[in-house]
Amino acid sequence: MRNPYQPAWWTNAVVYQIYPRSFADTTGDGIGDISGVIEHLDYLSDLGVDVIWLSPIHESPQHDNGYDISNYRRIDHLYGTEEEFDQLLSEVHRRGMKLIMDLVVNHTSDEHSAFVVSASSRSNVSRDSYFWRDPRRGFSPDEPGAEPNNWGSIFGGSAWTYHPGTEQYYLHLFSPHQPDLNWESTRVRRRVYEMMNWWLDRGIDGFRMDAINFISKRPSLPDSPVGAGGMYANGAPFYVSGPRVHEFLQEMMRAVFGYRTNDYLVVGETDGVTVEEAVLFTDSLRGELDMVFQFEHMRLDHGPGGKWDHVPVKLRDLKTIANRWQRSLADRGWNSLYLGNHDQPRSVSRFGDDTGYRYESATLWATLFHLQRGTPFIYQGEEIGMTNAGFTSIEQYRDLESLAYYDYAVNRGMRKEHVLDTLGRVSRDNARTPMQWNESPHAGFSTGKPWIDVNPNYPSINAAADRAAEKSVFRYYQRLIALRHNSTVVSLGDFEMVDPGDPLLFAFRRRLGDEELSVMCNVSGGPLPVPAYLRDSKLVLGNYIEPGSPELLRPWEARVHRLTRSTASTGV
Repeated sequence: MRNPYQPAWWTNAVVYQIYPRSFADTTGDGIGDISGVIEHLDYLSDLGVDVIWLSPIHESPQHDNGYDISNYRRIDHLYGTEEEFDQLLSEVHRRGMKLIMDLVVNHTSDEHSAFVVSASSRSNVSRDSYFWRDPRRGFSPDEPGAEPNNWGSIFGGSAWTYHPGTEQYYLHLFSPHQPDLNWESTRVRRRVYEMMNWWLDRGIDGFRMDAINFISKRPSLPDSPVGAGGMYANGAPFYVSGPRVHEFLQEMMRAVFGYRTNDYLVVGETDGVTVEEAVLFTDSLRGELDMVFQFEHMRLDHGPGGKWDHVPVKLRDLKTIANRWQRSLADRGWNSLYLGNHDQPRSVSRFGDDTGYRYESATLWATLFHLQRGTPFIYQGEEIGMTNAGFTSIEQYRDLESLAYYDYAVNRGMRKEHVLDTLGRVSRDNARTPMQWNESPHAGFSTGKPWIDVNPNYPSINAAADRAAEKSVFRYYQRLIALRHNSTVVSLGDFEMVDPGDPLLFAFRRRLGDEELSVMCNVSGGPLPVPAYLRDSKLVLGNYIEPGSPELLRPWEARVHRLTRSTASTGV
C-alpha cells in the first residue's frame, strides 16, 4: 500500500466517469458497449484525464442498469466479451491512464447464485448471507404492516419483500431485485475480498464503491422513528455509516490491498456521511478509503419533501458547505470534487443557465469545483456542456426511481404535468441519455434505436461541434486539467474562502509556499463588481474570450488569477 505520509498520485489526477450503456454503441443494438469506449479513448486522452471510472459492466438482469449484479466475474454480453474488456484495459494503460471499476457489494441481484441458494430454504448454509426475517407478530404474511420493520426503500415502497417459499421477508434498501448482503457474515466478506483480488489481479487500478457506507446495519434492524412523508419510515439512522462500517473497511483494505505494492484508487459513495465521518473514512493513517462522495451539496435544491420537492439553490449555502468540507479535510482526509454523475441531473441545467449562458455557466461550475482542494470527477458529457433531457412523456423514462415516483405521485392526485415537470428537473435519466458525439442520427451514439431517447438538442450540442466552436467547453476543460497538472498549488495548496456571505460571488484562494491563485466566479446572469483587493493580479485562466474590465465580472464569468505579493497580503 502507499506511504500515508507522502502525497498520493491521485491528488494531481482527474477522473472521468463513463456510463457504458449510454457512451458509444458499435453494434447497432442501441446499448453502449466496451468497443465504443475503446474507440473514444483518444478523445479522453486528448481531454487530459488520468483515470476512467467505468460504471458496472458485470453480468446482470439489468433491472437497475447493471447495479444489480448476478455474476461479479463475468462481463455482461450486452457490453461485449472478456477479450474486449482485456483489450480496453490494455489500451487505457497504453495511453498512460488508469481504469477503476464500480464495486457494488451492499447488495447483489436477486438472480445471483448466492441469493438463489439463500432463498432455497431456511436451513441452508448460506441463509445468513442476506437479511431474512419473519413477518411482524399479529399480522398475516405479506399484508401491509407485516414487514419486519417500517423502513422504506430508497426507490419507494417498503424495504422488505415477502418470499412465499420460505415464508420470510428479505431486506432491500433499493429495488426488490437488489437484496442486501449481510456483512455480519464472515462468508460474505471473504467472498467479496476474493472477488476484489481477482479483479486487481486482472489489472484494474481500483474501485468506486457503491453505497459502501450502507454495508453495516444495526443488527436488531429496529423500527425507525424518522418519518418519510408516507407509509414507511426512513431507516437511514440504522444503516448509514453503521456500527461496524469502519471495521469492515479496514479489514477489506488489509485483505485486498495490504500486500500489494502498486498504488490504487479507492473511492466510496457515502450518502448521508457527515464531515466528521468523512475524516475517519479518508484519514490515510486509518487505512480505509482514499476519498468519499458526499451528498450534502447535492441536496441544496431539495425542499422539505425531499428530492422531488425542488427549490432554488442559495449560493451562500453552497459556499458554507464547500468551506466546511475543505477546511475539515484539510489536514486529515481528502475531498472528491463533483457536480454530476449517473444519479444526478445535468449540472449546467441544475446550477447554471443552460440556454443563454450555457457555455459560460458550464465552464464557471467546472472552474469552481476543479480548482478546490480534492480530486475532480467529470461525468461523461459535462465536458461539452450537455443539458437535461427535455423529456415530455413518461414513456420516455427508463429509471426505476423516476417511474416509481411518477406512479406514487399520480396515484395521490398530483397533476401529471406537474410530475413530469419535476422529473424534467431532477430525474436520473437526465444524465443517462446517450453521449452526443456529432450531429448524425442518434447523435452518433448508435446506428440503431437507442435504449433511451437522445436529447433533442444534439444537432447543436455535441462533441464535434463543441470542439470546433470558438467557445468550446471541451477546450476549457483541457486548460483546467492542464492547470492542475502543472501547478502544485492546485493539487496541494491550502484553501481559503473569500467573502463567504456574498450571494452572487463565489471566490476563494489557493496557497502553497510563494504561489497563490485567486478564483473569482459570478454566479448570476448580470454584471458583478470585482472586490478591490482582487484586481491587481495576473489572469491565468478565464471563460470569456474577449478581455473584460478588471473592475467587473460579466454574467457567469469565471477568472483565475495569480496574485502579486501586494494583493496577497490585503483584503478578505
